[in-house]
Amino acid sequence: MELTSKTCTPCRGGIDPMDRHTAETMLDQIPGWELTNEGRRLERSFRFGNFVEANRFADRVGELAESEGHHPEITFGYGYAKVAVWTHKIGGLHENDFIFAAKTNEIAA
Repeated sequence: MELTSKTCTPCRGGIDPMDRHTAETMLDQIPGWELTNEGRRLERSFRFGNFVEANRFADRVGELAESEGHHPEITFGYGYAKVAVWTHKIGGLHENDFIFAAKTNEIAA
């Protein structure tokens, strides 16, 4: 099933984060993203023509975050935005993070 057709499910903790090997194999489903923080986070930088476009993108990602119950770290400024995703409750990656990254890519497209 394609990641964008899935919905993030609440993670209540008590499970192990995704191992690095599994995360690496899932990266091909989310072009442009990379593993950071020793394989415990996903990050991607996006480029825009101006501040307004970057701000609009950050707003749309924020709206996605609220609708999915997922809370990324978003930084932006003139012509750029950076999104970092991980599941806070488990201190690492979960399938939800990949779902969120795939949907963020759709916003950027």
